[in-house]
Amino acid sequence: MFSGVGKSTFARKLGERTGIGVTHLDAIYWKPGWVEAPTDEFRGAQQENVQREKWIIEGNYSSSIDIREPLADTVIYLELPLYVCLYRVVKRRIQFHGKTRNDIGKDCPEKIDWTFVKFILTTYKRRKKTMFHRLQHYANEGKTVHVLRNEKQIAGFLNQCTLKRNRR
Repeated sequence: MFSGVGKSTFARKLGERTGIGVTHLDAIYWKPGWVEAPTDEFRGAQQENVQREKWIIEGNYSSSIDIREPLADTVIYLELPLYVCLYRVVKRRIQFHGKTRNDIGKDCPEKIDWTFVKFILTTYKRRKKTMFHRLQHYANEGKTVHVLRNEKQIAGFLNQCTLKRNRR
């Protein structure tokens, strides 16, 4: 997925509606001061999470997808337009200026730089294409795949999750 697409907010709301614990990969990857976690620590934390009966893991990190992918039964992919993602990245930077968000590692104040913006701009189309093929593969494996492309679809999906939880 893309930076600024709303992954963290969506995952938090999904967790609240389903009662399933949420793990934000950025929160276990980034150590204070934006220092990357050692690979074995980052992978180990994910391996612990996927051993739970039910889990929601939010984030990208394709370098460790081999941990999550085999055990996931449902994949939810948010694909909003590039301009929305860029707007949200800038908005987030202003909103959390000098603060650390809950979905990021401790003592990692919000930041934005040209390298990050350039990454978003130069990888958007390629990542969409890659995800299209990956999602087809998941569906062919029998996983449940949801692709949500706008706010109405996202809200509708979350509302359905609330309705299902209330019926239990």
